[in-house]
Amino acid sequence: MTGHVAEHNSILHGVRIIDGGLATELEFLGASIDGPLWSAHVLENEPEKVAAVHRAYIEAGAQCIATCSYQVSRMGYAECGFPAERADAALLKSVSIARAVAAEFPSHRIVIAASLGSYGAALHNGAEYHGIYNCSYRDLVQFHHERIEVLARITPSESPDLLAFETIPSLEEARAIAEALASCPELPLWISFSCRDPQQVSHGEPVTECAAFVATLPQSVAVGVNCVPPSWIPQLIAQLRAGSGKPILVYPNSGEGWDAEHRCWTGSSDPAQFGAMAAGWFAAGAQIVGGCCRTRPAHIRQVMESVLQMDGPGPESRNRD
Repeated sequence: MTGHVAEHNSILHGVRIIDGGLATELEFLGASIDGPLWSAHVLENEPEKVAAVHRAYIEAGAQCIATCSYQVSRMGYAECGFPAERADAALLKSVSIARAVAAEFPSHRIVIAASLGSYGAALHNGAEYHGIYNCSYRDLVQFHHERIEVLARITPSESPDLLAFETIPSLEEARAIAEALASCPELPLWISFSCRDPQQVSHGEPVTECAAFVATLPQSVAVGVNCVPPSWIPQLIAQLRAGSGKPILVYPNSGEGWDAEHRCWTGSSDPAQFGAMAAGWFAAGAQIVGGCCRTRPAHIRQVMESVLQMDGPGPESRNRD
């Protein structure tokens, strides 16, 4: 295990910038993500658009890209009438697409994160933002184990660099992820939580308590939050740092608001303002910054500019370790 831990700790070395909203950019490219599998529909039907989004984020400065697999699970595919084998194949396909695009940038070190959404995301009813599930703890463990098992079978040269468990709403689900991973100590991970406010994750547990739990996992390389308002990030960074000595990553939404009644986004987002806020997040103690819903390559480019202003080197070195 000691050797694995040393390897895990080096994975995110030098990484400051992760990508932005994948589904958001797919929509801007004309893809439909209205179905229950969300961006996974595009993975199935228009993989070239997934590749285009990855490419755009790397060109904008992202040093880590997340696969198009957030909504891929056997449970979600079964609901659409698809067999487990098709879900597994989609998960593997998402990794191969990301790997192929990263290979187009041989002078850049690009980390591939396998995006794994919460159990609530597979329910596609917003449950990832409250964490109240009608299932058992064992159901949670099995849900996550199914995807982990698929990724654990890939050869090292073709596998993702880490598993990114995203929009996790509760401490219980984080514990279930840890149990599901117990038999695969070679797989590094990060866990990022959804939150109800700047002190609590969506289910109500303190952010500090959740961060402290993630810090106990020898496989964890970072802990963070995603899909939260940018205005909460400074306080959330303080909570994460209070609970954990692990690297802190934050990837909030653009700042626009979601109108649940009319099912649309409201307000506007200024990439330059997002970049200015990112500089403050780095100063507050975040090591890694990116974006979630409604952020685009322009936002990530501004994050990259904030890093360049802090660090000084020219853009030719931004993706090198």
